[in-house]
Amino acid sequence: MMRRLLKAAASFAPRSVLVRRGPADRPSIALTFDDGPLDEIDAYLDALDRLAVRATFFLVGEECARRPSKVTEIVARGHEVAGHGFTHRPFPELSFGELRDELARTSALLPPSERARSLVRPPRGAVSPRSLSACALLGYTTVLFSLDSDDCRTRSVDEVVAKVGRARAGDIVLLHEGQGWTLEALPRVVADARAAGLALVTVGEMLA
Repeated sequence: MMRRLLKAAASFAPRSVLVRRGPADRPSIALTFDDGPLDEIDAYLDALDRLAVRATFFLVGEECARRPSKVTEIVARGHEVAGHGFTHRPFPELSFGELRDELARTSALLPPSERARSLVRPPRGAVSPRSLSACALLGYTTVLFSLDSDDCRTRSVDEVVAKVGRARAGDIVLLHEGQGWTLEALPRVVADARAAGLALVTVGEMLA
Protein backbone atom coordinates (compact mmCIF):
# COMPACT_ATOMS: atom_id res chain seq x y z
CA MET A 1 0.00 0.00 0.00
CA MET A 2 2.77 2.45 0.94
CA ARG A 3 4.61 1.80 -2.33
CA ARG A 4 1.44 2.62 -4.29
CA LEU A 5 0.98 5.85 -2.33
CA LEU A 6 4.60 6.85 -2.96
CA LYS A 7 4.24 6.22 -6.68
CA ALA A 8 0.99 8.18 -6.81
CA ALA A 9 2.50 11.14 -4.96
CA ALA A 10 5.61 11.06 -7.12
CA SER A 11 3.60 11.01 -10.33
CA PHE A 12 1.90 14.31 -9.51
CA ALA A 13 4.63 16.22 -7.66
CA PRO A 14 6.91 18.58 -9.63
CA ARG A 15 10.62 17.82 -9.49
CA SER A 16 11.26 20.86 -7.30
CA VAL A 17 8.88 19.37 -4.69
CA LEU A 18 9.86 15.69 -4.79
CA VAL A 19 13.00 13.97 -6.05
CA ARG A 20 13.39 10.20 -6.28
CA ARG A 21 16.37 9.97 -8.63
CA GLY A 22 18.84 12.03 -10.60
CA PRO A 23 19.32 12.36 -14.36
CA ALA A 24 19.75 9.03 -16.14
CA ASP A 25 22.09 10.59 -18.69
CA ARG A 26 24.85 11.19 -16.12
CA PRO A 27 26.89 8.13 -15.10
CA SER A 28 26.62 8.61 -11.35
CA ILE A 29 24.75 7.37 -8.29
CA ALA A 30 24.30 8.88 -4.82
CA LEU A 31 24.78 6.88 -1.63
CA THR A 32 22.57 8.20 1.17
CA PHE A 33 22.58 7.23 4.84
CA ASP A 34 19.56 7.74 7.11
CA ASP A 35 18.94 7.92 10.86
CA GLY A 36 22.23 9.30 12.22
CA PRO A 37 24.47 10.56 13.52
CA LEU A 38 24.79 7.39 15.62
CA ASP A 39 27.68 6.06 17.69
CA GLU A 40 29.00 4.16 14.67
CA ILE A 41 29.40 7.28 12.52
CA ASP A 42 33.20 7.37 12.89
CA ALA A 43 33.53 3.92 11.35
CA TYR A 44 31.34 4.98 8.41
CA LEU A 45 33.34 8.15 7.85
CA ASP A 46 36.63 6.26 8.02
CA ALA A 47 35.36 3.71 5.49
CA LEU A 48 34.18 6.42 3.11
CA ASP A 49 37.53 8.20 3.46
CA ARG A 50 39.38 5.02 2.51
CA LEU A 51 37.09 4.59 -0.48
CA ALA A 52 37.34 8.28 -1.50
CA VAL A 53 33.54 8.58 -1.58
CA ARG A 54 31.40 11.57 -0.66
CA ALA A 55 27.89 10.70 0.50
CA THR A 56 24.73 12.39 1.76
CA PHE A 57 23.65 11.86 5.37
CA PHE A 58 20.00 12.51 6.26
CA LEU A 59 20.20 13.25 9.97
CA VAL A 60 17.62 13.01 12.76
CA GLY A 61 17.44 16.20 14.82
CA GLU A 62 17.41 14.42 18.18
CA GLU A 63 20.59 12.56 17.24
CA CYS A 64 22.22 15.79 16.06
CA ALA A 65 21.43 17.37 19.43
CA ARG A 66 23.08 14.41 21.18
CA ARG A 67 26.20 14.48 18.99
CA PRO A 68 26.65 18.02 17.59
CA SER A 69 30.37 17.55 17.04
CA LYS A 70 29.65 14.62 14.73
CA VAL A 71 27.46 16.78 12.50
CA THR A 72 30.37 19.19 12.11
CA GLU A 73 32.77 16.32 11.45
CA ILE A 74 30.59 14.78 8.73
CA VAL A 75 30.65 18.06 6.82
CA ALA A 76 34.34 18.70 7.52
CA ARG A 77 35.14 15.35 5.94
CA GLY A 78 33.48 16.36 2.70
CA HIS A 79 30.00 14.93 2.98
CA GLU A 80 26.58 16.50 2.61
CA VAL A 81 24.04 16.59 5.44
CA ALA A 82 20.30 17.25 5.38
CA GLY A 83 17.31 16.77 7.65
CA HIS A 84 15.40 13.58 8.40
CA GLY A 85 12.91 15.03 10.87
CA PHE A 86 13.60 15.88 14.50
CA THR A 87 11.81 13.00 16.24
CA HIS A 88 11.62 10.57 13.28
CA ARG A 89 7.81 10.71 13.33
CA PRO A 90 6.26 10.09 9.89
CA PHE A 91 5.45 13.42 8.23
CA PRO A 92 1.89 12.46 7.16
CA GLU A 93 0.98 12.08 10.85
CA LEU A 94 2.00 15.65 11.69
CA SER A 95 -0.01 18.85 11.58
CA PHE A 96 1.44 21.72 9.56
CA GLY A 97 2.71 23.36 12.73
CA GLU A 98 4.32 20.16 13.97
CA LEU A 99 6.01 19.57 10.63
CA ARG A 100 7.28 23.14 10.50
CA ASP A 101 8.72 22.66 13.99
CA GLU A 102 10.40 19.36 13.05
CA LEU A 103 12.04 20.91 10.01
CA ALA A 104 13.12 24.12 11.73
CA ARG A 105 14.57 22.41 14.81
CA THR A 106 16.59 20.00 12.70
CA SER A 107 17.77 22.68 10.29
CA ALA A 108 19.01 24.80 13.20
CA LEU A 109 21.43 22.01 14.12
CA LEU A 110 23.00 21.83 10.65
CA PRO A 111 25.85 24.06 9.42
CA PRO A 112 24.61 27.15 7.52
CA SER A 113 26.13 25.90 4.26
CA GLU A 114 24.03 22.75 4.47
CA ARG A 115 20.82 24.53 5.48
CA ALA A 116 20.93 26.51 2.24
CA ARG A 117 20.28 23.37 0.17
CA SER A 118 16.94 22.79 1.96
CA LEU A 119 16.77 19.06 1.25
CA VAL A 120 14.77 16.77 3.52
CA ARG A 121 14.06 13.06 3.58
CA PRO A 122 10.86 12.06 5.39
CA PRO A 123 11.24 9.38 8.06
CA ARG A 124 10.44 5.88 6.75
CA GLY A 125 10.03 7.40 3.30
CA ALA A 126 6.43 8.22 4.23
CA VAL A 127 4.82 11.04 2.25
CA SER A 128 1.36 12.31 1.45
CA PRO A 129 0.16 15.07 -0.86
CA ARG A 130 -0.34 17.24 2.23
CA SER A 131 3.13 16.63 3.67
CA LEU A 132 4.78 17.20 0.29
CA SER A 133 2.91 20.47 -0.14
CA ALA A 134 3.80 21.57 3.39
CA CYS A 135 7.51 20.86 2.89
CA ALA A 136 7.47 22.74 -0.42
CA LEU A 137 5.65 25.69 1.15
CA LEU A 138 8.34 25.79 3.84
CA GLY A 139 11.05 25.85 1.16
CA TYR A 140 12.17 22.21 1.22
CA THR A 141 12.64 19.68 -1.56
CA THR A 142 11.65 16.18 -0.44
CA VAL A 143 14.27 13.57 -1.41
CA LEU A 144 13.21 9.94 -1.52
CA PHE A 145 15.21 7.18 -3.24
CA SER A 146 15.04 5.00 -6.32
CA LEU A 147 16.94 2.01 -4.92
CA ASP A 148 16.48 0.54 -1.43
CA SER A 149 19.43 -1.52 -0.19
CA ASP A 150 17.04 -3.32 2.19
CA ASP A 151 19.73 -3.12 4.85
CA CYS A 152 16.97 -2.70 7.47
CA ARG A 153 15.39 -6.01 6.45
CA THR A 154 18.46 -8.20 6.14
CA ARG A 155 21.69 -8.79 8.02
CA SER A 156 23.36 -10.29 4.97
CA VAL A 157 26.30 -8.40 3.50
CA ASP A 158 25.87 -10.32 0.24
CA GLU A 159 22.21 -9.29 -0.04
CA VAL A 160 23.02 -5.61 0.49
CA VAL A 161 25.78 -5.80 -2.12
CA ALA A 162 23.47 -7.56 -4.58
CA LYS A 163 20.69 -5.02 -4.08
CA VAL A 164 22.91 -1.99 -4.57
CA GLY A 165 24.63 -3.77 -7.45
CA ARG A 166 21.44 -3.19 -9.45
CA ALA A 167 22.08 0.57 -9.41
CA ARG A 168 21.91 2.43 -12.68
CA ALA A 169 22.82 5.98 -13.63
CA GLY A 170 20.82 8.49 -11.61
CA ASP A 171 19.88 6.16 -8.77
CA ILE A 172 19.63 7.55 -5.25
CA VAL A 173 20.49 4.63 -2.96
CA LEU A 174 19.00 4.23 0.53
CA LEU A 175 21.33 2.94 3.25
CA HIS A 176 21.34 3.29 7.04
CA GLU A 177 23.84 4.03 9.76
CA GLY A 178 24.36 1.78 12.75
CA GLN A 179 24.50 -1.64 11.10
CA GLY A 180 27.67 -3.66 10.79
CA TRP A 181 26.56 -5.45 7.64
CA THR A 182 26.02 -2.17 5.81
CA LEU A 183 29.46 -0.97 6.82
CA GLU A 184 31.02 -4.26 5.72
CA ALA A 185 29.24 -4.08 2.37
CA LEU A 186 30.53 -0.61 1.48
CA PRO A 187 33.86 -1.56 -0.15
CA ARG A 188 32.14 -4.06 -2.44
CA VAL A 189 29.27 -1.66 -3.20
CA VAL A 190 31.72 1.06 -4.23
CA ALA A 191 33.92 -1.32 -6.24
CA ASP A 192 30.91 -2.67 -8.15
CA ALA A 193 29.63 0.83 -8.93
CA ARG A 194 32.99 1.97 -10.23
CA ALA A 195 33.40 -1.22 -12.26
CA ALA A 196 30.07 -0.35 -13.89
CA GLY A 197 31.42 3.10 -14.80
CA LEU A 198 29.39 4.96 -12.17
CA ALA A 199 30.76 7.86 -10.16
CA LEU A 200 29.63 8.25 -6.54
CA VAL A 201 28.35 11.73 -5.74
CA THR A 202 26.21 13.55 -3.19
CA VAL A 203 22.54 14.23 -3.83
CA GLY A 204 23.31 17.94 -4.16
CA GLU A 205 25.94 17.23 -6.81
CA MET A 206 23.59 14.89 -8.64
CA LEU A 207 20.82 17.48 -8.81
CA ALA A 208 23.04 20.47 -9.66
